[in-house]
Amino acid sequence: MDTKQPLALLGGLTPAQFMRHHWQKKPLLVRQAIPGFTAPLPRADLFALAGQEGVESRLVQQTDDVWKLQHGPFARRALPPLQRPDWTLLVQGVDLHNDSVHALMQQFRFVPDARLDDVMISYASDGGGVGPHFDSYDVFLLQAHGQRRWRIGRQKDLSLRDDVPMKILSHFEPEEEYVLEPGDMLYLPPRWAHDGIAQGECMTYSVGFRVPERTDLAQELLVRLADEDDGATAALLYRDAKQPAVAQPAEIPATLQEFARDALQRALAQPRALERALGEYLTEPKSNVWFEPGPEGVLLEQVVLDRRTRMMYDADHVFINGESYRAAGRDATLMRQLADQRTLGPRDLARASDGALELLSSWCDAGWLHAQPPGAGQ
Repeated sequence: MDTKQPLALLGGLTPAQFMRHHWQKKPLLVRQAIPGFTAPLPRADLFALAGQEGVESRLVQQTDDVWKLQHGPFARRALPPLQRPDWTLLVQGVDLHNDSVHALMQQFRFVPDARLDDVMISYASDGGGVGPHFDSYDVFLLQAHGQRRWRIGRQKDLSLRDDVPMKILSHFEPEEEYVLEPGDMLYLPPRWAHDGIAQGECMTYSVGFRVPERTDLAQELLVRLADEDDGATAALLYRDAKQPAVAQPAEIPATLQEFARDALQRALAQPRALERALGEYLTEPKSNVWFEPGPEGVLLEQVVLDRRTRMMYDADHVFINGESYRAAGRDATLMRQLADQRTLGPRDLARASDGALELLSSWCDAGWLHAQPPGAGQ
């Protein structure tokens, strides 16, 4: 992506300008970010998706000031009538299930893939919403159908109500108010309070981002580092041949503490181990994602990543769906191109080594990658 090219999506700003002046700093309202935009997923298809196992969905209903939250899947008859006001259906990760929604999310790849998470679709009847709240992550709110009135503010009091099943602010203090029409978009940094109310039937697409929490990330990486088996440290067992008899048996031996400290230092000292663990973690598919094996023996003339595949790279590795591969030279350049562009054409594949083609074929067999006729998707 050319980060210096102005985008209508960003109100005429370049991605570089947006990231410098707005990202994690201040909101941005863009009228007609996508001119003439219509929802790529019809209401009936969204409702059907909410009825599937493995799809995260929630139903929020409000009566006066009483809130009710239910988790899916939902059969169509379990959803309220369309004419009933004040209810909202939230469907998470729609980009994993629909090519058009996945293509929409690709427009936001001026932010690193390591941060890009998913597209949630909110369907609301008249008056529907989820209450004033804040998110810990950045979000782009794209109006897809109907109108939604947004009130936003830099909330200082982040206390939450304790009498409702959702995270609703106790004392919402809005500062600005906008009504979004189809194609309009509102960007909000983390912790900007917002409350969106449907004016008639409406649908909003929320492009959300991953926000690793430092402690959770450290725990995940330590587990992955511990699973590394380099053959040199895996067989080292704690030995205490010089352990004397003790009068205080509950006291942890200092030698065991030192053994644990040394084990951690050894794990961190392995060349590129931390980078490898991070890349595998960032590309690990979510628990509700699975792949269907592809046909064997297909001719690789052009390939495209499956919409569910997560692929990234660093200076020494290529990562795909939780697996890592050392990469260097011409093949590394090719794999990085695949990760960035999510497709390779005939000319690209003609430069691939036999080893790279074999690897790509194995990914096709696993359903991570799909072979296409030349020119398909262009």
